[in-house]
Amino acid sequence: MATTYAPLPISPAALKELRHVDDLGRTPQPYTARVDGVPLDCVGSPLRCCLRAVEPGERVALVSYAPLRRWATATGAEPGAYDEAGPVFIHADACQEPPVIDSYPFARQGALRTLRRYNAAGHIVGGRLFEIPGNADAGFDQVFAEAFADPDVAVLHVRALEYGCFQFEVRRP
Repeated sequence: MATTYAPLPISPAALKELRHVDDLGRTPQPYTARVDGVPLDCVGSPLRCCLRAVEPGERVALVSYAPLRRWATATGAEPGAYDEAGPVFIHADACQEPPVIDSYPFARQGALRTLRRYNAAGHIVGGRLFEIPGNADAGFDQVFAEAFADPDVAVLHVRALEYGCFQFEVRRP
């Protein structure tokens, strides 16, 4: 099933910057993903550059990323205190190709997500807890349509409930 809304990965321009210095000013420390927990077991974790899971043997980096700040810079919004940064996995080197997204990423049935709604100024205007149903694409389509029915909503951030990690962004169609 094709998605109705476009789940957006981290942009190539932002990735280029994040591979040198992250959004908290730190230099990334790339490593090879392994399943034995050394140096960090990240196999299966979400890659925000490709919107797929980390595979064994891939060179990755865990970086601090500020998705609202990046969106605000591009749109002229002023999120103020709503700006925040959190950890995300990215490929340590440039990805092969931009991802082709035909279903919503990281959509494991039963997983809990929060959907944060932001207005054009970058301020939170609502949120929602969402449990991913068996038909994840239809479920996401429904909650995104509900959110964008509010004309004040400009952008949505999907986050994992367990750790609050940013998953992906969806912008007003």
